Amino acid sequence: MDFNEPAGSNVFDDERVVGQRFTRYDGPPKVTGTAPYAYERNDAAPDALYGYPLGAGIGHGRIVSMNADEARNAPGVRAVVTTLDIDPLEKGMNNVARLFGGADVMHYHQAIAVVVAETFEQARAAAAMISVEYEEGEPADLDLDAAFERVQGTGEPDTLVGDVEAAFADAAHVIDNMYHTPGESHTMMEPHSSTVDWSDGEDMTVWTSNQMINWNHQSIATTFGIEPERIRVESPYVGGGFGAKLWLRADAVLAALGSRAAGAPVKLALPRPMVMNNTTHRSATVQRIRLAADGEGRLKGIWHEAASYCLPGGRGENATAQTPLFYAGETRRVKNHVVDMPLPETADMRAPGEASGLMALEIAMDEMAEAVGMDPVEFRVVNDTQVNPSNPEIPFSERHYVECLRRGAEAFGWADRNTTPGGTRDGDWLIGHGVAGAYRGHLVLPSGARAILDGGKLVIETDMTDIGTGSYTILAQTAAETMGLPYEAVEMRMANSAYPVSSGSGGQFGAPSSTSGVYAACMALRARIAETLGIEEADFADGRVTGGDVDMALSEISEEVSAEDAIAWGDFQQNYAMGTFGAHFVEVGVHAYTGETRVRRMLAVCDSGRILNPITARSQVIGGMVMGVGAALSEDMALDRARGFFANHDMASYEVAVHADIPEQEVIFLDTLDAAASPLKAKGVGELGLCGVAAAVANGLYNATGVRVRDYPLTMDKFIDRLPAV
Repeated sequence: MDFNEPAGSNVFDDERVVGQRFTRYDGPPKVTGTAPYAYERNDAAPDALYGYPLGAGIGHGRIVSMNADEARNAPGVRAVVTTLDIDPLEKGMNNVARLFGGADVMHYHQAIAVVVAETFEQARAAAAMISVEYEEGEPADLDLDAAFERVQGTGEPDTLVGDVEAAFADAAHVIDNMYHTPGESHTMMEPHSSTVDWSDGEDMTVWTSNQMINWNHQSIATTFGIEPERIRVESPYVGGGFGAKLWLRADAVLAALGSRAAGAPVKLALPRPMVMNNTTHRSATVQRIRLAADGEGRLKGIWHEAASYCLPGGRGENATAQTPLFYAGETRRVKNHVVDMPLPETADMRAPGEASGLMALEIAMDEMAEAVGMDPVEFRVVNDTQVNPSNPEIPFSERHYVECLRRGAEAFGWADRNTTPGGTRDGDWLIGHGVAGAYRGHLVLPSGARAILDGGKLVIETDMTDIGTGSYTILAQTAAETMGLPYEAVEMRMANSAYPVSSGSGGQFGAPSSTSGVYAACMALRARIAETLGIEEADFADGRVTGGDVDMALSEISEEVSAEDAIAWGDFQQNYAMGTFGAHFVEVGVHAYTGETRVRRMLAVCDSGRILNPITARSQVIGGMVMGVGAALSEDMALDRARGFFANHDMASYEVAVHADIPEQEVIFLDTLDAAASPLKAKGVGELGLCGVAAAVANGLYNATGVRVRDYPLTMDKFIDRLPAV
């Protein structure tokens, strides 16, 4: 199915199933413990052996020698494979560092050996017996601030509109500040895990925790140099990914090598330190933001320059991603710098780019609002735009940012907030309120599915994954709505490379893309059924198909009918700027004596087109809000610059926000549709829930204390000496 023009009236406008509050399709197996996660595929590989990895103990350099004799002779050990035993493997899609093979070490905890044993404990103990001699590389400069000073002002701007220097020279108000965001770990509950059967060295079955089945499938074929047809990949349940599981990682590669060496299936989960140093993370950023405004508070110039780090060939973290599009302004200059550093890989983490960029930009917007003497909400309203400000000839398909701000301010009680920083107390607590805007671009990918009608039951097959986002549920709703069947009549079969290729899960593209693919398959099934029954124009509703002389229940169709199709996106979408928008409001308390900061309540207002399921969508948004609180107050990958690794590589010392940290959260979804976005007039929402949250907390802290902190996380050591006197 080609989507070549904005959607008109269609089956989803009735919202009999889509848009309704159905509970999670995958809820029962998850809460009963029967959902088969990658490390627990006892149903498929009941006799799997245990693999345990060994990671490099240097930041970069070469391995001179490895001695694994003691490990090979240890009790229960069935196989040991070291990185010196094989040539370097090919790199799969977006793997910047090789995952195994050869003597070169590109980053700390790069996988250098795998031990396979009869028990987990035996494998772990034997891995510790492998002795390694290294030749360390020259000391690396891992100072991102110094790197920013070197690259600032160099290279052609990524976006350049108008005479920025003149705008700043003529402005009534100018701010110019530096901002820092730290490295962050995805810290998903389920570590990277795989069970692999490559015991015959020929056909391979991979049960893995991965967000993108097709990308993973193709990358495994590339990495091992075998035909894709010989590989099957399954990932029906994923215990969180947040972008860390978009790409092939070492868990699947090591389990495969171990399986081939031991001649048996092998299960392997990366230990938490290797999740944080071997896989991927969000790079720290250094950002300089300059804003120029006239006397009425209208932005005349926006100058945003940022730097992040990555291994050579990587993408880093583009903290300027939102700046060309979010706010009006006659001129702007935007430049993102990527600095090579021998550190563990950086790659996509929930809302890559915008999450870090809005941590800084939305503080800067508050600072300019104060400079011009405007309310922070009104300042943002004044600087709204309905066209791409970097290319005004292109309108936004739908943009209701001002409504998000207005609705949020009213629901939150913004008018009653403290307007004098440091002026409100509740016992020993200084109380503050903060706001921040949210923006995340809209993206869709081709996505397919197969629809099968069998005795009144509708089966949907697609390699789409559910990473905790509710994909099972909204795809079942989409299929039921399209075929005129009840939700309960749909059986979802997902996340298997034997099924049609979908968009996969990530980048907030999963929901609009995969639902459109299921819609395409179901429309093809409708056409197949109509053709079979000899109906020129068929209607599907209430479990029946009608048209011409035919009026029958779908359950009365005796033979199985199936159809397969995919959604393809037309070029017309290039005529629009497309995004999702929101506003975050936060109340914080800062202890007047200790500087301890606590979030007291939060509100998010989201403009994201049709909401496919209010329950699952709300879960996505509040999850993003929790991540934003962690980013604001505690998360910081502590870099050991001498050794080139992150020292707080466990969940005891890398602190994420939890339920007890946030007593009250509310989400409001605007009742909007975006006909240009997808046939369902829907866009993603999961990453929007994170964008801007940390800045709202930072702005709330300033409102509570009168102390401005521009370096995340907002730990008390950064401002306790500047708190109001007590």
